[in-house]
Amino acid sequence: MRIGELARRTKVNERLLRYYEQQGLLQPERLPSGYRVYGESDVAAVHRIRSLLAAGLSTATISQILPCLRDDGERLVPTCADLIAQLEEERARMTSAIQELETSRSLLDTVITAGLSTVA
Repeated sequence: MRIGELARRTKVNERLLRYYEQQGLLQPERLPSGYRVYGESDVAAVHRIRSLLAAGLSTATISQILPCLRDDGERLVPTCADLIAQLEEERARMTSAIQELETSRSLLDTVITAGLSTVA
């Protein structure tokens, strides 16, 4: 299938699909004319990519772990032994970022509260 069909089937625009290819997440075949040709496995790969992006992973991280995941119905299952540890590290990074954001929000709340009492 061509890129337009892949975009239609995955609901991901062509520009993003080209970006995924640029990042090494997709490797379509190329016709002598230069047109990209995608298969059914690429439809599944795009769905995996979108799921991992929604989980907060970067495309750089996804390119590393994508070969170590398989679909199991509605979820992705790791197939490489060291992937669990890598995902746990990524989760710890996210947890730390969330805690930093909560601290920032609390400080901002303090400033807002002080401003409300001063302005009122």
